[in-house]
Amino acid sequence: MDNDVYGHINNVHYYSFFDTAVNRFSIDRGVLDIHNDPVVGYVVDSGCSYFAPIAYPDVVHAAIRVSKLGTSSVRYEIALYRNDDALPAAAGHFVHVYVNRATSTPVPIPPAVREVLATILA
Repeated sequence: MDNDVYGHINNVHYYSFFDTAVNRFSIDRGVLDIHNDPVVGYVVDSGCSYFAPIAYPDVVHAAIRVSKLGTSSVRYEIALYRNDDALPAAAGHFVHVYVNRATSTPVPIPPAVREVLATILA
């Protein structure tokens, strides 16, 4: 991780943490093959609020939940925790729209993916 001149991790890395947490969740549950799935999620909206700096060599933990599960889209909410802190260092959201990989046109969320996402629906 790159620290900027102020000694903390640059904001762009927080979005990378969000993306990694969401994708790791789906990969670990067997519903995402980033190389071969014919249907994939594209990020169409994201945001982040920062509460405390994260700096190297902090350990970053992520917690995710689904706040909205639509026909072809899902909104994830992600909290990033620094080391063993009880309160998040940052909190944000990602919206994925599921699309046909070949055509980039929206499609319904595949049933197996929907079933896994429902397990973290708040």
